[in-house]
Amino acid sequence: MAIANNYAIQGTIMDTEITQEVTSQRRKKTIAIALAAIAMLIALIWIIRATLKSSIKRSEITTAIVETGNIENTLNATGEVLPEFEEILTSPINASIKNVIMDAGNKVKAGQSILTLDKSATQTDFEKLKFQLESKQNEVKKLKLDLSKSFYDIQSNNDIKKLRIDNLADAVENAKRLFKAGGGTREGIEQAELNLKVAQLEKKQLENEVKNKQQTMQIEIKEAEIAADILSSDLNALQRKLNLANIVATRAGVVTYVNRNIGANIKEGESLARIADLGSFKVQGSISDNSMDQLHAGLPVIVLINEVQLRGHVVNVSPSIQNSIISFDIQLDERNNKQLRPNMKVDVYLVTATHNHIMRVANGPAFKGPELQDIFVVNNGKAERRTVHIGLTNFDFVEIKDGVKPGDMVINSDMSEYKNSKEVTIN
Repeated sequence: MAIANNYAIQGTIMDTEITQEVTSQRRKKTIAIALAAIAMLIALIWIIRATLKSSIKRSEITTAIVETGNIENTLNATGEVLPEFEEILTSPINASIKNVIMDAGNKVKAGQSILTLDKSATQTDFEKLKFQLESKQNEVKKLKLDLSKSFYDIQSNNDIKKLRIDNLADAVENAKRLFKAGGGTREGIEQAELNLKVAQLEKKQLENEVKNKQQTMQIEIKEAEIAADILSSDLNALQRKLNLANIVATRAGVVTYVNRNIGANIKEGESLARIADLGSFKVQGSISDNSMDQLHAGLPVIVLINEVQLRGHVVNVSPSIQNSIISFDIQLDERNNKQLRPNMKVDVYLVTATHNHIMRVANGPAFKGPELQDIFVVNNGKAERRTVHIGLTNFDFVEIKDGVKPGDMVINSDMSEYKNSKEVTIN
């Protein structure tokens, strides 16, 4: 009985293992069939797509003829047209706007008034400074008169001292002669000599005082003259500012801005008006600092304005970088072109390289950028796929190094839908 039960249990276990193995094999087979079906479906879709995309309408494509010519490699940048000359008129004084004579857009001639300022406060300061200068100049004159009088008085005293010394010297000689004659004493000689020495010392003292007095007064006069010169310089500067406060155009041009806030208080140095010469323009360009190594003065430039190309070159590059952008100035060969307008935004192309006598074709969406790429060439009503090497590119042309010849017709519109087709029929 026990042996029978063991056989029954073993049979059950073996049946379970067989069932699991069969189930696993069935699952693997189902997955393999599903994968095969998916692969066949993908292949079928590819074949159908290739079959459907084997033709294209002529109206859906654009073409260009391969030609021999030159091409320039360019870096894209942006630019803004600015007047080559623009004068900013600022207030030379603290004042208020009294009257506005010219509006923005008006043409002006050199010397023509733009606006007037209320200069009364500055005029009062000018008159006050003028009075201080006159007072200081009078002080200089007074010091010079005092010096002259002092010099005269001291010189007179000096002459008197000299006469007294001469008299005392004679007294010494007389005392000596009298002593030899037996009528005088040695004490008399000594007294006369003492009086002469005292007088001589007094004269030296007086001469020293004269010298010191003169030096002191000359220093005082010099200081007063320096102070007067400073006041005179300040007065002249203020006079120039008052003259400049008559806001006039320094040359002919067009008023591009004027402050029309009559009565507004204006600080010294604040902008009042701008005058531009609209007969000559320049372009201020901007480009990412990633191109900093290729940007330098003298670099040829193409400026594109409404399909019109203007040539020029970089004249200077800003040494500073702001928000990862470098600014540079462009001098145009044709600065007075009629297409140029102030503050106009333009496309700028920096010419970094030039290839001459190469095969080129008009640029278009078909050229994606890589050096090696497939293009389609029209031949006998069909577009044949060819692999070519691309050289320099710019906004007008693409250099093709091989795979085509001059005169070939290349499709330059987007043909990415036909990348798997070797040949496409053109209807």
